Amino acid sequence: MESFAELLEASTKIHGHICAGQVIGVRMSILGLEKIGIADPRGKDRKKLYVIVEIDRCATDAIQSVTGCSLGKRSMRWMDFGIMAATYVNLETGAAVRITAREESRELAGKYCPEIVDKYQRQLEAYRIMPENELFRIEKVRAIIPEWDLPGRPLRRVQCEECGDWVQDCREVEKDGRTLCRACAGSRYYERL
Repeated sequence: MESFAELLEASTKIHGHICAGQVIGVRMSILGLEKIGIADPRGKDRKKLYVIVEIDRCATDAIQSVTGCSLGKRSMRWMDFGIMAATYVNLETGAAVRITAREESRELAGKYCPEIVDKYQRQLEAYRIMPENELFRIEKVRAIIPEWDLPGRPLRRVQCEECGDWVQDCREVEKDGRTLCRACAGSRYYERL
């Protein structure tokens, strides 16, 4: 795998700018991959790796950049928990680790870069050098991944009896004896005009 500096540069290009979240996501991914025994995430190990991210912020772009996992490849899943955390899973061995960015690392940044006045710039620079145990909480876990969320072809496709849309990967809802898409079952995020 490339060096931290090379991975951060690539991640920054994808994300569009450098920020503390990029540093956290790159460091988190390097650590997570090491802990689960994945050496070549975008090459020979790509089919073994699955990542669950818990936030839709900057670090997620860095995680995608480093690991090569993505929603479209179904090797990344977003769980909307709002926590700066990710779980790295080796699908071959079952090894999994959940890594959370420590909130207290924000204040600890002053210990590593006291000369930097701007707090965001101070965090950006401090996160590059801060020891892992001060930046992250690391937990060995067992990831619970339903079969229909794993990479690969859809397990099934069914047609919504209300609107006619086709629903894949067990996302349909049974309501009043009818098979419906989630929108027709009442979870619509849009309004038809």
